[in-house]
Amino acid sequence: MTSTITMDELLAQETVQQFTQGEVVDGTVLSVQKHEVLIDLGPYGVGLVPRREIGFGQKLAVGESVTASIVEPEMESGYSLLSLRKAAKDRGWDEIQVVLEADRTIEVTAYDANRGGLLIELEGVRGFMPVSQLSAEHYPRVSSADKDEILQRLNSLVGKPIEVRILDADKKANKLIFSEKEAIKEGLAERFEKLSVGDSVEGVITGVVDFGAFVNVGGIEGLVHISEISWERVSSPGDYVKVGDKINAKIIAIDKDRLSLSMKQLQEDPWLKEVDAFKKGDEVEGTVTRITPFGAFVQISSAVEALVHVSELAGEGADPEKVFTLNARKSFVILDIDRDNRKVSLSLKKSTK
Repeated sequence: MTSTITMDELLAQETVQQFTQGEVVDGTVLSVQKHEVLIDLGPYGVGLVPRREIGFGQKLAVGESVTASIVEPEMESGYSLLSLRKAAKDRGWDEIQVVLEADRTIEVTAYDANRGGLLIELEGVRGFMPVSQLSAEHYPRVSSADKDEILQRLNSLVGKPIEVRILDADKKANKLIFSEKEAIKEGLAERFEKLSVGDSVEGVITGVVDFGAFVNVGGIEGLVHISEISWERVSSPGDYVKVGDKINAKIIAIDKDRLSLSMKQLQEDPWLKEVDAFKKGDEVEGTVTRITPFGAFVQISSAVEALVHVSELAGEGADPEKVFTLNARKSFVILDIDRDNRKVSLSLKKSTK
């Protein structure tokens, strides 16, 4: 006896497989267009990947095998909406955890920057490297008020490979933080061990600020304080150095993670040479350069500035503001020359002129 199977029963016997949102599938690239990529999903049809759902820097070729995540099982066009970025991100967090636990140094490339730091994508996961975690070589040492220059310096790092370590990774919070400083820490420790106070080093100026200049010495940050730039009185460090200048300097102190440097100590001190032309008791002429409540400073040669204490003015209780005029020339007598401390003391009341 022959049984008859209805269409409904025939369909019921077939197992119809459908995608679910979030499912991860494999496919092959069918075509690569400007705004979208089509993926062959075999018996499941064709999937569409919008350009925004392709990972940063990922280049696809026809015939290439890819893994994607289902965003929408079926659109009106009949295609499945896919995301390569999401699939990569899910796998990426696992890879990132391995790198973090192994405390490995890795190479990354920033895809963008803002005034706070660099934007970096690793294994499909977007992360961030704050400015504070950049090495001395890359840190934008500029005036805090000059935000445009900070951004310009950071933008110059976009697209360039940087060695980093993962500082923090939290999948739930979607937080991934990188540090270049941590990546070079071990190497810096070895370099610090080879340096000593008194060494002469070569470096490159990385920033000029009101109180001095920052210097990159083989990846180690150094600071030349304004008082150590020149034997002359320095009003503005920018008059002497600019970013990118190569300089030679002497190490005068080694701190935990920074060198204190001196440019002037590698040069002959003109004060010591010029002060030899004077001796105690000499009557000299000088120009008043500063007036203070305790006296006045007087330039008696191009490199030698001396002090007239208030007690050495003519008359008891004399007021320096009333006795002196800025830039005026007067005659004085040298009371003392202290070469060790680079000080010359003058007297106005003992002058005969």
